[in-house]
Amino acid sequence: MNTDTGEEIPVTILSGSLGAGKTTLLNHLLSNAGDRTLAVLVNDMGEVNVDAELVAEGSELELDDGVAELSNGCICCELQDDLETAVVRLARDRSFDHLVVESSGISEPAPVARLFTTESRVAALYDVDTLVTVLDTPAFLEAFAGEERPERRGDEDDRPLSDLLVEQLEVSNLVLLNKADLCSEAELSEAEELVRALQPDAETIRTEFAAVDPDRLLGADLFNPGHVNDLPGWKRALASADGDHESDGSSDHGHDDHGRDGSGDGDHRGHHHPDEVYGVSSFVYRSRRPFHPERLADFFRDLPRSIVRSKGTAWLANNEMRVSIAQAGPSVRATAQGPWIASLPEVERDMYRSNRPNLEWHDEHGDRRTELVFIGTDYDESTLRAALEDALVTDGEWETDLDGPFPTEQGDEAVIREP
Repeated sequence: MNTDTGEEIPVTILSGSLGAGKTTLLNHLLSNAGDRTLAVLVNDMGEVNVDAELVAEGSELELDDGVAELSNGCICCELQDDLETAVVRLARDRSFDHLVVESSGISEPAPVARLFTTESRVAALYDVDTLVTVLDTPAFLEAFAGEERPERRGDEDDRPLSDLLVEQLEVSNLVLLNKADLCSEAELSEAEELVRALQPDAETIRTEFAAVDPDRLLGADLFNPGHVNDLPGWKRALASADGDHESDGSSDHGHDDHGRDGSGDGDHRGHHHPDEVYGVSSFVYRSRRPFHPERLADFFRDLPRSIVRSKGTAWLANNEMRVSIAQAGPSVRATAQGPWIASLPEVERDMYRSNRPNLEWHDEHGDRRTELVFIGTDYDESTLRAALEDALVTDGEWETDLDGPFPTEQGDEAVIREP
């Protein structure tokens, strides 16, 4: 495809933590581009270290306005300004068939994909082809399934490696299990299981030194803009459990006692809906009774390593914020998303409810509820459910002041557990 034709230019977006093999992959693609002319947009030419044999004679990566002409006709660019400006300028000034974007300053591919798919001057020029995550497979297993040990950090980011990996994986179309030569067959199978649990639709390819057929990444047409927000495995598990909940005739409306035996205010037992994915399963926990904040924090601090991912919204006693909880391996973080609608003044509350006719509403508690998804392997679900039940407030604690580490102001974040 030539940019002079006015057709949209396909884009492959790469992500992966430091040392996973992105630079090796970029060099491999440039060396094996065939008849394609590639433009590779990278964050830092010094970090990328494109193979000197690919660089046009005399350029020696002395960039002219951030662009190096490579000997095979490809273009390599450094991201000197914002991404939107860079890709528009590339399409205007250069002729190429396919754009590969990798920026170490952006930890996961979804924000980049949104730039290319939302209404903008960029979306009119480009078409996202595939979101690719390159995994350092031994490090991935270490973060999620190995023995507990200090984690290595990701690209220019102060979050734990497990956080970065999960965010990259959950929106990927294609995952390269790189450094496969450093893993046993059993370890590679385990890595494939974990990837499928986090993102069921992702294709996986085992690679050594990021050697992969370029056709698997360029022109694969795996990206669907309408599905990017529905890809994560935890969303699938929650949606599936919702369907099970709606079909089984149970209801948590109209109950006015706070019994903890499951016969009172509804479905805090949750609805078991195993999502078997090559030995990895999930379950959803729901409750119409708030948690004691310190006991819930203790629950997540003691969460077994067999739980690789948990995510959802928690109702905390004496906290009018909807608190989202995101656990990835040994990392647990909580964010105050905003107030419960039930806590708003009556006029505002009624307005919100009228605009959301499908909102589940409890006669007494309104929209306050807990919904948490847990994904893992070889865990004892009954033990985890019992521990969650024990973390709920007792009748005597319901209206008392309770302290805990969770945020109480919208937008604030708290680290509940660090690696």
